Parts: sequence; C-alpha cells; structure tokens
Amino acid sequence: MLYAAVKHLHIACVVLSITGFCLRGLLIWQKSALVERRWFRILPHVNDSILLAAALTLTVLIGQYPFVDAWLTTKVLGLLAYISLGMLALKAGRSPRVRVVAGLAAVAVFIWIVSVAFTKNPLGLLA
Repeated sequence: MLYAAVKHLHIACVVLSITGFCLRGLLIWQKSALVERRWFRILPHVNDSILLAAALTLTVLIGQYPFVDAWLTTKVLGLLAYISLGMLALKAGRSPRVRVVAGLAAVAVFIWIVSVAFTKNPLGLLA
C-alpha cells in the first residue's frame, strides 16, 4: 500500500516536472512577465524536492540503490544531464539557438530516463 502511494506521488511529480519545464521554456521564449513572479520560480523547486524524496523512498522500499543497481545509476546520471541541459535552456543570456537545442535535448533525455524506469534497463528505449 505504501509503495503504491509513493510510486503514484513520484509519477505525479514527474509529470508536473516535465510539464513545468516545457511551460517555463515557452513562457521564457515569449518573454512573459509571469516568469518573474516569485511563486513561478519557487514552485518547480518544491515539486522537484518532493520528487526526489519520493524517489529516495522508493529506492529504500524496493531495496535497489544507485551505484549498486545499473538502471538506477543510469537514471541518476540521466537526471544530472537533464538538469544541466535544463539550466542551459532556461538560463537568460544564452542565444535562442542554444536554448532551443538544450531544451529539446533535455526533453529527449527526460523521455529516455522515463524509458529506463519502465524497462529497468540502463539502455531504456535503446535496448
């Protein structure tokens, strides 16, 4: 019962995370004033903190850990790549081309991370 609840929380936060990332990217591209609002900058961090807490709880519940189990190690490394690309995509001062390419690459990495989670295979979609 606890596992199912935490897994659903994790999945909901994953959906909110990628939706928020894409929405922020579009609003930044449109130079919307909404991106300057305090809550708009803080909310993704709250969601991502809950997402991380749920992920850590799931690793304990299933008894599989990054740097022990290959598929979880791959997810952690993919997450670092996603965060890096996301920072490039959303950071002011970058050229529009760099931001678009980084944003699309971040979404591709995100899809790959999800595929690793579904398949429990480090290659994910590439397997």
